[in-house]
Amino acid sequence: MHYRRLGRSGLKVSEISLGAWITFGNQIDQQAAIDLIHTAYDQGINFFDNADMYAGGQAELVMGEAIKGLPREALVISSKVFWPTMPGPNGRGLSRKHVMESIHASLRRLGTDYVDLYFCHRYDPDTPLEEVARVMDDLVHQGKVLYWGTSEWEAQQIAQVVGVGRQFGLVPPSMEQPQYNMFHRRRFEEDSAPTCRELGMGLTTFSPLYQGILTGKYNQGIPEGSRASMEDLAWMRDRITPERLAKVRSLTAIAQELELTTGQLALAWILRRKEISSVITGATRLEQLDENLAAAEAVDLLTNEVLERIEAILGHPAAE
Repeated sequence: MHYRRLGRSGLKVSEISLGAWITFGNQIDQQAAIDLIHTAYDQGINFFDNADMYAGGQAELVMGEAIKGLPREALVISSKVFWPTMPGPNGRGLSRKHVMESIHASLRRLGTDYVDLYFCHRYDPDTPLEEVARVMDDLVHQGKVLYWGTSEWEAQQIAQVVGVGRQFGLVPPSMEQPQYNMFHRRRFEEDSAPTCRELGMGLTTFSPLYQGILTGKYNQGIPEGSRASMEDLAWMRDRITPERLAKVRSLTAIAQELELTTGQLALAWILRRKEISSVITGATRLEQLDENLAAAEAVDLLTNEVLERIEAILGHPAAE
């Protein structure tokens, strides 16, 4: 396993990490989660990503049980705050009230005294940035959060909150978590990555396989038990278009030439970008975890000629 710095911070995270979105507390049971996390840890993964709204808080409970028995100081655990998780008008957003109540709830569910990374899960237009920056600064000084960051914020919003921190002498954000994959590129490549590079922030990207579409599993339809077959993920079916499937089939041909799976090709394509601190992957089975981990060794196979062929298939990134 290779480890990369989180931006200009001193923290090192595994370049491939394991996330809880959709799987923990939803697709897999407690024992499967334990097996995945312990196997991932044994193979060098130290970063495990979560959020308070995943499976209505159940994902944090599942992860909290799964990390028991592992050395806490060897783990990098994250959570996020923004989406509605509590009743009433203050049960969402980035107000001091909601952030404080949310971090305590997350820590209880995870069974830990602190999270290493804490993300503002979206930008909150109803809360002043000074209030957001100050509550995060307080959490860092209280030792409940070691590093804080943003997720899916626009470049201008990130720059503004960094500016607020500088103005008032507050701990600045250390990382941004954007979506990035072969089918979702423009915002990252033209917005997030340049801004975070300039500000010294790390990037922990999610959805590298575009909810599994870039593995090729949907090339012949929607398999029973897959994410797209789940009723609460019906929105995924709109993303499985003939145009995208045609591109996946062409990418599969390149992957086979390189003796890779299509998913490994898609992961290696992301990992080649050194400004990315970690690529957050999901898995429901140990075989998927092993396949994802093997992608790290495939980066050297992506020669300029291969990258040009991939770009010819993908075309210029569409507006997102």
